[in-house]
Formats: sequence, C-alpha cells, structure tokens
Amino acid sequence: MTQVSLTNLIAGARAGFLVSFPTDTVPALAAIPEKAGLIFAAKQRSQDKPLILMAASAEDLWLYVKGSENEYKVWQEVADKYWPGGLTLVLPASERVPKVMNPIDSTTIGIRVPNSAIAQTILAQTGPLATTSANFSGQPPLQTIAEIQLQFPQVLIATTEYRGEMPGMGIPSTVAKWTGINWQILRQGAIKLDISTDNQI
Repeated sequence: MTQVSLTNLIAGARAGFLVSFPTDTVPALAAIPEKAGLIFAAKQRSQDKPLILMAASAEDLWLYVKGSENEYKVWQEVADKYWPGGLTLVLPASERVPKVMNPIDSTTIGIRVPNSAIAQTILAQTGPLATTSANFSGQPPLQTIAEIQLQFPQVLIATTEYRGEMPGMGIPSTVAKWTGINWQILRQGAIKLDISTDNQI
C-alpha cells in the first residue's frame, strides 16, 4: 500500500523514503537530498542527469548556491518574477549540496519553487527535496496516481487530498543555466524566459 496521508508522506520523506506529489508542471519523484541516489536507482537514470532541488520558497534555496553579490541580485530578480512557477534555475552549487544530487558535475545545482499548494505544503515541512519527474528515465512523465503506483510500487504517494488525476499542466519546467553573465536555456518548457530583458551582468 503506497497511498498514504499527507502527514505520513511528509514523515516518510523526512525518514529518507521516496515520495511522489503533484506540482504545477508534472508529478514529482522526490527524496531528501542525501538520499538522492534512491531516485537515480528507481528511475534507472543516468548519473549525468542531475536532479532538481525543490523548495517551498526561494529563501530555502539560496543556501545551496553561491555567487557574487551582483549575481545573487540577478537571481533574486528572476526568482521574484517567475517563482513560484515552472522555471528551474541552474546555478553554481555551494558546499551544502550533496554530491549525489549531481554525481558527474557537483559544481552546479538546479533549483525551483513550484506553484502548487500541495507541493509547497509538503516542502515547507520537509525542507528542500531532490526531485525529478515521476517516470522511468527517457519515458514521458506519468500523470496519474495509478500510473505512478504501477511503475513505482515502493514510492509513498499522498492521495487523500486529491483523487485520481494529479493536477499540473503536464509540461516540464523551463531550465535556464546561469553562465556567469547571462542565461542559457537548456530546456524550453512551461515558462518563456525573456532572455533579452531578464537580467544580465
């Protein structure tokens, strides 16, 4: 039985179990950052595909990145404009990020604040979680609880608050990487980032 109450899902995540919950884009597969290896194993995911650190607020994420005062200012402006929402920022990682989050290149980390009440409720109580879409690597993101349960029987899924279909637009987040002077779009997704005006140094 993998369907659990929200309280039990939060307790399970804190205890190091894999969990799944809806976001504003696609359902997430998540674990505490130190247990990110569980996600790679469950998804059969290549080590060169890093995970995203998701949190309830930008303030919870800034400790996991490092940059100059000017860079922080630029990042904060973009976060203020697009978060919560379907935008992942890939930034230089601080020492706080466990290497298992990004085994091949531990110098960067993708961070995001989802525009989803249930995701924020969970993340506010677990702290930032390592996340990715709920699916086997290379396959389309799963959209329903039934599909997730079938593919990941070991994952805790909160189902009491929303039954059947998981909400979300079904489109992954846009991924933008900071180059040191401006943004490079790695994946065009849910949000259209205006590169020309969105803050460069």
